[in-house]
Amino acid sequence: MDYVLALGGSIICPKQIDAGFLRDFYFLIEQRIKKGDRFVIVTGGGDVARHYQKSALLINGVGDEERDWIGIHATYLNAHLLRAIFTKYASDTICNERGKINDFDDCSVIIASGWSPGRSTDYVATCLAVDMDIENIIILSKQDYVYDGDPEKSESAQPIDFITWDDYKKIIPTDWTPGLSAPVDPIASKLAADEEKELVVANGKDLDNLEKILDGKTFKGTKIAN
Repeated sequence: MDYVLALGGSIICPKQIDAGFLRDFYFLIEQRIKKGDRFVIVTGGGDVARHYQKSALLINGVGDEERDWIGIHATYLNAHLLRAIFTKYASDTICNERGKINDFDDCSVIIASGWSPGRSTDYVATCLAVDMDIENIIILSKQDYVYDGDPEKSESAQPIDFITWDDYKKIIPTDWTPGLSAPVDPIASKLAADEEKELVVANGKDLDNLEKILDGKTFKGTKIAN
């Protein structure tokens, strides 16, 4: 089975690189590869990107496009780290633009970074799923579910097991801004809805739960579909 995993930058490097998590993540993916699975892993920029973007904004008031490029470079750094970790299985090339890699060839893992301003790596993950005809898209964030509000700001925010793309788009911002924190960004959401892609949002730190998703078992997380 083929999968696209969007691995949030804040999971890779919350405040410092989480080597313990990355080791466990590697072993899980390696076990799945031995069973015949293949993975596109798209790395986010996370808090590293947001810290750099915020500093640039505070110091010189830089525009959105420049801040987006800062975020893209943060994703590229994380992508290099993941490609190095998965050297045994990964393509030598990081997919940093659309069309650069469209098939696995002899590899079991493809590592992708951000591509261009105006969207997050959720969009990259969705594009690669469309281009490579992969049905399984999993967004690995730091939250267990999509919520009907911001769980970090409101104790009344409720988790959602399933939501349609139309309803999902009503609870997130309509426009992209650099560093936007949303389970799936609005640009990726539109593409996924237009291409009738299903997508799962789950907590990337919970590798036992990720394995349940990969096995098609009952899992903790949110499915989004038309």
